[in-house]
Amino acid sequence: MSKRLTSRRLFLLGNNLFLLLLAIACLLPLINVLAVSFSSSSAAAAGLVKLWPIEFTLASYKHALGKKEFIDAFIVSLQRVALGYSINMLLTILIAFPLSREKSALRSRSVYAWFFIVTMMFSGGLIPTYMTVRSVGILDTMWALVLPGAVPVFNVILLMNFFRNLPKEIEEAAHIDGAGHWRVLLSIYLPLSKPAIATITLFVLVGHWNAWFDGLIYMNSPANYPLQSYLQTVIIEVDPSLVSNTELINSQLVSDRTFKAAQVFLAALPVLAIYPFLQKYFMKGLVMGSVKG
Repeated sequence: MSKRLTSRRLFLLGNNLFLLLLAIACLLPLINVLAVSFSSSSAAAAGLVKLWPIEFTLASYKHALGKKEFIDAFIVSLQRVALGYSINMLLTILIAFPLSREKSALRSRSVYAWFFIVTMMFSGGLIPTYMTVRSVGILDTMWALVLPGAVPVFNVILLMNFFRNLPKEIEEAAHIDGAGHWRVLLSIYLPLSKPAIATITLFVLVGHWNAWFDGLIYMNSPANYPLQSYLQTVIIEVDPSLVSNTELINSQLVSDRTFKAAQVFLAALPVLAIYPFLQKYFMKGLVMGSVKG
């Protein structure tokens, strides 16, 4: 018995050490970017910045927050997240709730479920999707960023399975008291599904915030780029505003590298701020939503 306990403790210790090292490996690049963004251009160019800023300065952040293109792209991303999240969550809930019913309550449940599942296995492809967006007339608009992915099927399956795990006796008692399907959904299912809702919320927010490829494809004007699409274009080229700003160059406070690091960290900041509030629900919602088909 003691040998089994010792081996169990050694396994947990090794597992925790491995996860700790993995977490550190994931955090180090972000810490380095943060340190570079707070360092002077000369220190960053010399490769002296590792995990701590050298010649601390906020000049890169002041320049980033004063750049109109960055602010416009940031606002576009906020608008996309707000609109996309509303559409995704509304459609996910309205689809998952009826699909969580038994076959006796919804005879065509399997047909509708497979209708959505097939879209996960087979997609139309980039060119047909682009042609559809152009034919509908939403090219170069916000709708082109949110409507093609309006129904996230994986989230629908996750929430559907979570709904199916809830006790049916609660719903039956509500129906006996005269509650309809809408009342059951709004007053019983959604309040009891906070872990699943929080998990899906995290998926949707991060998905919309980090998306960059669709902005390049569907937006003809760079002024309409979301933040990640804008960053993808500026990361691979030198910012001309730095070349023309002799005051910043002479002061040796801002370089193209420190400026890009500041923009990258500002882009990651909203997700870093939201995740701690949803983390406690994340694993519970993910596990409970994946155990029943």
